[in-house]
Amino acid sequence: MYDGKKILITGGTGSLGRALTKFLLTTKIEQIRIFSRNESKQVEMESEFTDERLRFLVGDVRDFKRLCRAMEEIDFVFHAAALKHVPKVEYNPFEAIKTNVTGSQNVIEACLHENVDKAICIGTDKAVSPLNTYGATKLLMEKLFVTAGNYINSEKYRTRFIAVRYGNVLGSSGSVVPKFISQIKNKEILTITDPKMTRFSITMNEALDLIVNAMKYGKGSEIFVPKLRSYTLEDLKKSLIALLGPAQEKIIGVRQGEKLHETLINQDEMNYAWETDDMYMITNQRGYNEERIKKSYNGVKKIQNLEKYSSDVAEKISVNELKALITKSGLLK
Repeated sequence: MYDGKKILITGGTGSLGRALTKFLLTTKIEQIRIFSRNESKQVEMESEFTDERLRFLVGDVRDFKRLCRAMEEIDFVFHAAALKHVPKVEYNPFEAIKTNVTGSQNVIEACLHENVDKAICIGTDKAVSPLNTYGATKLLMEKLFVTAGNYINSEKYRTRFIAVRYGNVLGSSGSVVPKFISQIKNKEILTITDPKMTRFSITMNEALDLIVNAMKYGKGSEIFVPKLRSYTLEDLKKSLIALLGPAQEKIIGVRQGEKLHETLINQDEMNYAWETDDMYMITNQRGYNEERIKKSYNGVKKIQNLEKYSSDVAEKISVNELKALITKSGLLK
């Protein structure tokens, strides 16, 4: 699929961008362009990856003209650029709109302008029935991508737009696992919002598998969601204490804009949701036709016996499995 192709990754210096770059360099890709506004991270990444197929472009998704220049002769776009820290977005909401919403529309327009083959945006479970500003902006990003093909002339524009949606990658910057590890190692009080709180667990490799499979499987206007298990904060605490030693704890309550449980597919979306062996697919509501979907997607079937797909009802990961996952991740070093 990637042989001889040219790729652009927006927000390419982030953890996902780096992992995606590492994977793509194992293929016969012709060129990867890393597009981001952080020049320091570009310098770091350039020293880490010494491959002549890489290009580093300083730019912001808010700048349409710069995006068009970056997308010249590009085949596939992975759109990962976003403002994503919930408290920062709550305090600076319109800045998030400029990047996550207007910036995403700029990506779409640039893809059409440069006749890109496929573009995929990276979504989040916080976009489902959003409680915070970040989730609302990512919901709009999804909507822009999955409806981008509704009214364009398919004979004039070939770009197909796809979305993926998943939760925080295990151990990602600012997430609960590295925070708990730091608190235990530094003999600090373990600050727990609510022991009953649940979160989906996804590793970086699982996230990459989803993105790669969605890019291959998607025909346009779909949202792809991984099949995941979840954990409770209580079990996460138990697993880390077993690995690192005892810690005092304090219940601090759920923070502003934070949910007790996260949802990847809500009850209303289930009406348009399907599954393959390894992922779920939410189809475009416009012109929805079940028979056409069955014919268009090999091996797809309607989801049964699931009202919603949320972290409180998903199968749970045991304490022992969490210990193994965390140990394997290298986060304890």
